[in-house]
Amino acid sequence: MAVTSGELRPSSGLGAWRTPLVIIICGCAIALLSFGPRSSLGFFVQPMSREFAWGRDVFGLALALQNLLWGLGQPIAGAIADRFGILRVMIVGALLYAGGLLLMRYSTAPLSLDLGAGVLIGFGLSGCSFNLVLSAFSKLLPPERRGFALGAGTAAGSFGQFLFAPFGVAMIDNFGWQSALTVFALLMLLIIPLSLAIATPPATTSSSSNVPAADQQSFKTALAEAFGHRSYVLLVLGFFTCGFQLAFITVHLPAYLADRGVSAQTGGWVVAAIGLFNIIGSLSVGWLQNKYPKRYILSLIYFARALSIMAFISFPITTFSAIVFGAVTGLTWLSTVPPTSALVALMFGTRWFATLYGFAFVSHQVGGFLGVWLGGVVFEQFGSYTPIWWLSIMFGVLSALINLPIVEQPVARPVAQPA
Repeated sequence: MAVTSGELRPSSGLGAWRTPLVIIICGCAIALLSFGPRSSLGFFVQPMSREFAWGRDVFGLALALQNLLWGLGQPIAGAIADRFGILRVMIVGALLYAGGLLLMRYSTAPLSLDLGAGVLIGFGLSGCSFNLVLSAFSKLLPPERRGFALGAGTAAGSFGQFLFAPFGVAMIDNFGWQSALTVFALLMLLIIPLSLAIATPPATTSSSSNVPAADQQSFKTALAEAFGHRSYVLLVLGFFTCGFQLAFITVHLPAYLADRGVSAQTGGWVVAAIGLFNIIGSLSVGWLQNKYPKRYILSLIYFARALSIMAFISFPITTFSAIVFGAVTGLTWLSTVPPTSALVALMFGTRWFATLYGFAFVSHQVGGFLGVWLGGVVFEQFGSYTPIWWLSIMFGVLSALINLPIVEQPVARPVAQPA
């Protein structure tokens, strides 16, 4: 006899002060803080490149490393959080993030930039970004609140982008890029007290036949099951495109706009528009995924992105067209995250959610690495980002097709599986 995957019940040991509302608010604040600075690092490309005579490929490599190591570190951080609880992972992640921003502030050579902006911030993000916040929401909140919470957590990251983009530009213009990075680093320390609200209990292993099979799975069994599941593999492959497009646009769009005569201030508002409209997109998708098939939502998002990029690069770039592109892009920016994370929880339950979503995120960040790195290399070789824009369009269409065959149902498991 087979049963569907079980859900890990919210811990009954939660403190009285940790109500669902408090958990959601503090988790959203962490998502806002962690996503804000890294989405604004593209504005440091030109001032740092001018000061140290670097090409854009130097900065591109550092942020490409950040995306790659964030992805590679995510399943490791997720596995530790699943096994020992999220709190300690969040604290270490916040400290690494702050340290990376400070090292970036004192970087005078490409190697130190790679270490600070690339290695430390990359691994720091894997420990304190919205990915683990979504995992905490899945574990601590009842099922009926998860859809909204996943959308809210993603939207909060977008609001961080909306706030930090113009804030970062203003700091750079008025106080210099070094002071801006120092302030960003100090703000990351606020994640530590906020993480107390979303702390999850350590995992316990039980062989009782009354415990759902999902809660008894070992790490190796969970991975083997996931990567042997066709729908999970398709989901992971489609997520590659999301990372490629988002990372390329985040890092290179400000410079692309500047090359076409759009001011840095306008570039800041374009990135802010992406963040603002992403709030609408993420919350809307968080609500829609409870009413419509998630695979169709994902397919529509990827196809809409491809169309918006094609329209953007096919017409002259003006202040108006740039802001419109930011708004349209924002609607589909991180709105892939709620249905992707919800599909992982639906297929496999929440016992190893942070781990399995972490591996999906590896694909996302490998795409991010290639988007950022190729953007810098292609520009230095050809003096244009056009080939990368068209590659983004192609990937968008492919991902729209890849997500259509996904089966939205829990995997079948025996009543009990030994750990």
